[in-house]
Amino acid sequence: MSQTLVLYPAFVMALLTFTVAIWLLRCRIKAVKAGLTPTYFKLNHGASLPDYVVQATQHYDNLFEMPLLFYVVVVLTYVTQQADWGLVLLAWAYVGARIAHTAIHLTHNKLRQRMRVFLLSYALLVLMWVWLFSRLVTA
Repeated sequence: MSQTLVLYPAFVMALLTFTVAIWLLRCRIKAVKAGLTPTYFKLNHGASLPDYVVQATQHYDNLFEMPLLFYVVVVLTYVTQQADWGLVLLAWAYVGARIAHTAIHLTHNKLRQRMRVFLLSYALLVLMWVWLFSRLVTA
């Protein structure tokens, strides 16, 4: 198995982050067109943001929290040459769960559904770390 296969999910995760950044920019432009003063964004205070801007901002910020541990485990897996089909599948499953989380959060935002998908992505990420650790210990 090619070790580079474990890197592809990281590229898709980065693409998801870039996509949400564009979504956030569009939300901010929409808010300014609806009357939000553009100077709000100088210091990010002084006005009340519409919920859709807060929601997009929160989600964009979230993509720099738990996913950071995903990028680290992917790079460690690649550098240590420990990628196997299990880790690659877990990485793709994690990215799929994060895409689902994004779709839920930025659309209907049903909290229970969003929580379940988040917990799934969390469990997959923990499992990736455990899997890599066990491969390193037994190598």
